[in-house]
Amino acid sequence: MGGTDKLAVEIAGRPLLAWTLDALAASPVVDRMIVVTSEERRAALAGASWLPDRVVDVVAGGARRQESVRAGFLAFDRNGAPDDMGVVLVHDAARPLVDPGLVDAVAEATVRYGAAIPILPVAETLKRIDGEVVGGTVERTGLGAAQTPQGARRDVFREAWRRFPADGPETFTDEAALLEACSIAVHVVPGDPANIKVTLPADLHHAALALGVATSGPSATRTGIGHDSHPFGPGSPLRLGGVEIEGAPRLVGHSDGDAALHAVCDALLGATGLGDLGRLFQSDARTPAGVDSALLVAEVRRRIEAAGWRAASLDITIIAARPRLARHLDPMRDAIAELLGLDRSAVNVKASTGNLDGSDGAGRTVSALAVATVEARR
Repeated sequence: MGGTDKLAVEIAGRPLLAWTLDALAASPVVDRMIVVTSEERRAALAGASWLPDRVVDVVAGGARRQESVRAGFLAFDRNGAPDDMGVVLVHDAARPLVDPGLVDAVAEATVRYGAAIPILPVAETLKRIDGEVVGGTVERTGLGAAQTPQGARRDVFREAWRRFPADGPETFTDEAALLEACSIAVHVVPGDPANIKVTLPADLHHAALALGVATSGPSATRTGIGHDSHPFGPGSPLRLGGVEIEGAPRLVGHSDGDAALHAVCDALLGATGLGDLGRLFQSDARTPAGVDSALLVAEVRRRIEAAGWRAASLDITIIAARPRLARHLDPMRDAIAELLGLDRSAVNVKASTGNLDGSDGAGRTVSALAVATVEARR
C-alpha cells in the first residue's frame, strides 16, 4: 500500500476499519468485539465515534499475529466472557466485505466441531517457480485458500496456547495453523469470493464499489458490448437466448452454440474489465463439450458480482434469416432476466433477418450483439 495504513484509508468518509467492524456487528451471533491494534493507535481508536456498541475494548497487540490474537483473547477474560465453551472468532480488519451469513456459518460450525474456518477452492492452475522459470505444476485437488473469520471455542484456544505459547519461538500464519500443530481438527465451511482482503491500492476501489459507496474514480455504472456468431450444423433443437426452439437445427460450437447468451456474457465481462468468454471457458477439454450456455452465464454472473458489480440492463439483437424468432423473443427475455436476477423490464431482446446480407442474411449463421450496463453492488 505504499506505506499507507490501509485500515485508516477512508471510503466515503469512513475508515476501512469502520466498515469491517460494522460488517461483523451486522451478524446476530456476535455478542461483543475486541479491536487489537498497535500501542501507538490504541488511544485514538478507543475514542473513535464510529466504533460499534459491541466493541467493548481496544487493546495493544504484539509483534506477531498470534501475540495480537492472544492479547484480544485475554481482553475477553477481563470483559466478562461467559464461559470456556463460548466461541471466539478472529477476523482480518482488512476484510470489510465479510457477509453476516459467513460469520454465522463459521460460528455455528465452531460450536459443533470446536474449530472452523472458511475456505475457497483454488480455481487457478498453480505453478511452482524456480528462480525465473516454471519449475512444475502443483496439483490443486484438495487445496483451498483460507479466509476469516476463523473460529475456535475458548477452551480449544487455551489448550493450543498451553502447548504452543503465543510468545514462543514458533510462528503461525493463522489460527488454523496453530490448531493444526496441536493435531486439533479444524472444520471447513465454504468461503465467499466477495470476502476479499484489501492488500493493494486497487482493492480499495473494489471494496468501495462492493459497498456501493464509490464517490470518486471510475463511474459506478459501466457499459460493455458483446458479439458472437455460430453456423448452423447437424442435430437439433436450436438453443438460442436460453430457450429451445424445436424444428430448427442447432448451432455448431464447443458449447450448445447459444450465440445470444455468449454475447451477453462477453458484454458483462467487457463492462467489468474481466476479459472475455473465450479466456474464461476455453474450447478444449477444460470445458465440457456441449455445455449448457446457461451455466456459462451463471459463472459470469458469479464473477462480476464477486468483483463488486451486478447487471443492471441488457439490450440484445439477434440476426438470423431463419428460423422466425418473433414468438420466441419474450421467452428469451424472461430466461435471460431470470439467469441474471433482473426484472424483465431491464432486458430487451429483438431480432433482425439480416436483410439477405452476409452469412446471417443467407441463413447459414446466427449472430447476436449485446449491450450490457452494470452498476456497483450496494
